[in-house]
Amino acid sequence: MAKKAKVGVLGASGYTGSECVRLLLRHPQVEIVLLTAERRAGQEMREVFPQFSPFELPKLVPIEGMDWAAAGLDLVFAALPHATTQKVIKELLAQAPATKVVDLSADFRLDPAAYRHWYGHEHLAPELQKEAVYGLVEVHREAIRAARLVANPGCYTSCAELPLIPLIKAHAIDLDEIVIDAKSGMTGAGRAAREGMLFSEVSEGFHAYGVGHHRHMAELDQEFTLAAGREVIVSFTPHLVPMNRGILSTIYVRGIAGKFPETLHAILLKYYTSEPFVHVLPFGEMPQTRHVRGSNLTFIGVAKDRIAGRAIIGSALDNLVKGASGQAIQNMNAMFGLPETTALDQVAMFP
Repeated sequence: MAKKAKVGVLGASGYTGSECVRLLLRHPQVEIVLLTAERRAGQEMREVFPQFSPFELPKLVPIEGMDWAAAGLDLVFAALPHATTQKVIKELLAQAPATKVVDLSADFRLDPAAYRHWYGHEHLAPELQKEAVYGLVEVHREAIRAARLVANPGCYTSCAELPLIPLIKAHAIDLDEIVIDAKSGMTGAGRAAREGMLFSEVSEGFHAYGVGHHRHMAELDQEFTLAAGREVIVSFTPHLVPMNRGILSTIYVRGIAGKFPETLHAILLKYYTSEPFVHVLPFGEMPQTRHVRGSNLTFIGVAKDRIAGRAIIGSALDNLVKGASGQAIQNMNAMFGLPETTALDQVAMFP
């Protein structure tokens, strides 16, 4: 790029918005020119997140009344609640159609019919919804490079899709016997104050939620069906773990046509040989969330089940980085024709 891209972060006072800012501060080709917040409008970023005190950042401003044409933005990260995002992005692209958008909400991930079914209302920007490209870079890279609007995948879905899509494409597993048991840290629920997220409510506990009806099921079904060329419906159960960051998915599959667990491992190893952010562990090793914390990495492991023909797949990522903001910046890099690792090549924090 001849000059730095001017970018904005909408919803910068939330977890994913602030994580976008943290990562973008390391980006040599980006200038942060707009940060929005609603409740925190008028404040400096350092007042909301003291870790940003050493950096010169724009003051937080409200979205309402924004003149998007005058803002001169090359790209916007929308880290806003679902249903809010579609209205904002519709107005933004009507005023500034050349601006690129990476949406971190769920608003543009699903086709219109699936969105209506899972979210219970009509989409406010159906034409943009049809235009949006699903932003799992390792799977949809070429389409993302040409996109104006990218729908950043969900954190749970990224963690399950990265190990499973290559196996589905290779016709290596039984599509009717996929079970995904997933656990997430508390930041996956956002920063808004809620009784159920109080320390005393979740500490020293561990529970499943959204059992049988979590909205990420629609995203999983959509992407797996696309990869398979026929309908795929998986079993998926999320759990809340009293930790800040991380997702660990334990996935149970059955190999078909002579595909043993070792074969599944070999397929994944080959598929991700040249991918900078997906690391396949040696056969039999399982990933841990602490080994990817703060990084844009996904670790994948494959092991034998004691039941013949079945394999156990482990997948771990940081829900705020590869599961959200890091993946969003990886998408931005692809959209701008930059190396995807730009600003994202940090090693995981340990301990």
